[in-house]
Amino acid sequence: MWKMNNELTILGIAGSLRKRSFNKAALRSAIYLTPSNVTLETFDISSFPLFNQDDENNPPEVIRQFKEKIRASDAILFATPEYNYSVPGVLKNAIDWASRPYGDNAWEGKPVALMSASIGMLGGARAQYHLRQTFVYLNMYPLNRPEVIIPHAADKFDSAGNLTDQHTKEKIQELLKALSTWAGQWRKLQQDMKV
Repeated sequence: MWKMNNELTILGIAGSLRKRSFNKAALRSAIYLTPSNVTLETFDISSFPLFNQDDENNPPEVIRQFKEKIRASDAILFATPEYNYSVPGVLKNAIDWASRPYGDNAWEGKPVALMSASIGMLGGARAQYHLRQTFVYLNMYPLNRPEVIIPHAADKFDSAGNLTDQHTKEKIQELLKALSTWAGQWRKLQQDMKV
């Protein structure tokens, strides 16, 4: 159901299980960098079982909750590392669960944005490109710019996982502002189509 006010909810999902993940840290930082009318909530995917099509019609409760959160949100924000030039298996697993069974795709029509952090110099860019390919089939609407790619992430977060790099903070703020505008436009379009 579309909200009738200016408040927006973004669901943040980290594509890493690592406790000291830079992508989880970037997502935590984003919570405090959102526009005033936006709430950023996160969902932990670490307890998800491996997707098995035999179970798609009777998924675990955590998957039901996940799909409900996706549907209740105005937009999605993924923060993901890059594994072997691609998307981490845990994130792909979560995406697959929420897209099934056929005809019950929770991602359908959702505005989406991406962040990625890496200790290397490419910052997870290739994982972002692979996710964008996945969005085509999921019928999600990715924000093209600004891109938030955080290279050499170990230099941009302190030992407690706090984002210390001002430029990165500004880029995340830009991304969240653009995503909230994008999501607001989609919400208005949906409301207009119902009139």
